[in-house]
Amino acid sequence: MGKLFGTDGIRDIANKGLNPKLCYDVGRAAAFVLAKDKKGKVLVGRDTRLSGDLIESALISGFMSIGLDVDVAGIIPTPGVAYLTRTGDYLCGVSISASHNPFEYNGIKFFSSEGLKLDDSIEEEIEEKILSSTKIYKDVTGDEIGKVNRSDEFVNKYKEYLKGLTEESFEGIRVSVDAGNGAQYHIAKEVLESYGATVNIINDAPNGKNINDNCGSTNPDLIVDLVKKDNFQIGMSFDGDADRIIAVDELGRVVDGDHILAIVATYLKEEGKLKNNTAVGTIMSNMGLKKYLESIDVKFSETKVGDRYILENMLQEGYVIGAEQSGHVIFLDYNTTGDGLATGIHLLEIMKKTKKKLSELNDLMKDYPQVLKNAKVRADLKYKFSEYEEITDKIKEIEKHYDGNGRIVIRPSGTEALVRVMIEGNDQSLLEKDADKLVKLIENKLN
Repeated sequence: MGKLFGTDGIRDIANKGLNPKLCYDVGRAAAFVLAKDKKGKVLVGRDTRLSGDLIESALISGFMSIGLDVDVAGIIPTPGVAYLTRTGDYLCGVSISASHNPFEYNGIKFFSSEGLKLDDSIEEEIEEKILSSTKIYKDVTGDEIGKVNRSDEFVNKYKEYLKGLTEESFEGIRVSVDAGNGAQYHIAKEVLESYGATVNIINDAPNGKNINDNCGSTNPDLIVDLVKKDNFQIGMSFDGDADRIIAVDELGRVVDGDHILAIVATYLKEEGKLKNNTAVGTIMSNMGLKKYLESIDVKFSETKVGDRYILENMLQEGYVIGAEQSGHVIFLDYNTTGDGLATGIHLLEIMKKTKKKLSELNDLMKDYPQVLKNAKVRADLKYKFSEYEEITDKIKEIEKHYDGNGRIVIRPSGTEALVRVMIEGNDQSLLEKDADKLVKLIENKLN
């Protein structure tokens, strides 16, 4: 990790760590590195945060100051930015969002002209330019200064893409949606209704401050209650930038990214479309997923946490489906990033083609009990937990008691001053106790 770029771009509290000067410098440095001496265009989209206008205006000023034109898509999901960037004539695309974080945070996430996350080496070069005391940018004047184009055409083009993902009709299917007051608020209902579905949507009235506020994919209780109360066949809950989904079956049970991966891998295998007979997950994927995939003779490829690492693995090895437990699901035949609504449409398509309820599909894999807790630590120490002998000894001691029927995963958060502790096994109460012990130890040592 660099000083500015984390696993998912640059993210911090808006107008504090992520202030207008930094955003302006990011725009200038990125333009200098990506464009070299070429004239070109950049696409910029954002979520519904109050600080979106502030970050956007500073960032695009940086782009224009060295001669790049900017197409401004306005409020649009992150996967919409990726799709439009790779299908348009752009040097890069930028999504201004802090994903699932509270509204006071914001972030800057870059996509290459192919709609992919920027290589680490390019991010490092941009960061080096930003932090350098010697500025070597060109400052253009006159008609060389970049221009801005703001238009609804960008969101409309993304909607049309979503409306063409399948030829199936969802007439008669009742869908409940929690838009999380985020970037999906003005898209999901229209798109799903275009397929004939009956749609009820909540948290679709963003005010700049209510994004992810006890709603959306990080708080699926709302959609669970709604599905059970009003007998919907499926619920869909999205995060702030709508690149992830937590679904709910008609019984009110959560369908997370692991279960979605099991469903999609099974369907693709049966259809003869699972390239290289492999599904991609992460070290945080539930043991139940791995055991289920083994039972249907599908290989499981495991990566570090982060959708960028899943995508890298898929591109390198020729795989077509990958997912994180948190709801990032990448269908590489369709897009280069997770897309919450597109995933929901694919789930509906599988339900329709297999003539199965979502609960039947949800039951394909059985979860092992899993506990995930966060240790709050000093930001400068979160990557150093493995250097403390007391911590590593405690991990070994606990794992030894599980005797192969459980595991511990410790990892630093890519965006917050946290060390995440995940323990999996058979006894939920024991997992809770062991996780609390580790969290307390890590907090004592890393603060």
